Amino acid sequence: MSLVIVVIALFMVLESSNVFMLYFKKDSTRANGIGVFKAWEKTKSDPEINDFAKYLINWVAGSKVIFLSLLAVIVIFGSPDLHPWVLLALVLSIATFYVGLFPLARKMDREEMLIPKGYSKTLVAMITVLIILFTILYLWSSIFPITMPSFW
Repeated sequence: MSLVIVVIALFMVLESSNVFMLYFKKDSTRANGIGVFKAWEKTKSDPEINDFAKYLINWVAGSKVIFLSLLAVIVIFGSPDLHPWVLLALVLSIATFYVGLFPLARKMDREEMLIPKGYSKTLVAMITVLIILFTILYLWSSIFPITMPSFW
C-alpha cells in the first residue's frame, strides 16, 4: 500500500467524520459540524428556515458521500498511475475553499457568528495543511528521485 493510499484513506476518515456530524449530530461543534454557526440555533425558532437549512446541510453531506465513494473506488481499484491525478484533483477541489467559503467564514468570525472565536483561522490552517500535503505527494517524484514508500 503506497503512502498516497494511506494519506487518501486518512483524508477519507476525516471527511467521513464530517459527514457523520452533518447527518446525525448537526448541533456538534466537532468535526466541522454545523454547531459552530450561531445562526444554526436561530433557525430552530422558524420551522420553515430550519427545514431549509437541514435540507442544505444534508445536500452537502450527500455530496461528500459521493466524493468519498469515488475516492474509495480509486483507493481500492485505482492503479498507481492514477494517483498523481487524484492528488491534483484533491488539491484543486480543496483549494476552492479559498474562493467562496473562506471569505465568508472570516467575515462571520469577525462578526462573532462562529463558535469558537477564531474558528475560521483553524479551518484555513487545516485546509492549507491538506493542500500542502497533497501537493508534496503530487510533486514527490520530481522532488525526490526515489520511489514513493510502500507499506506492502
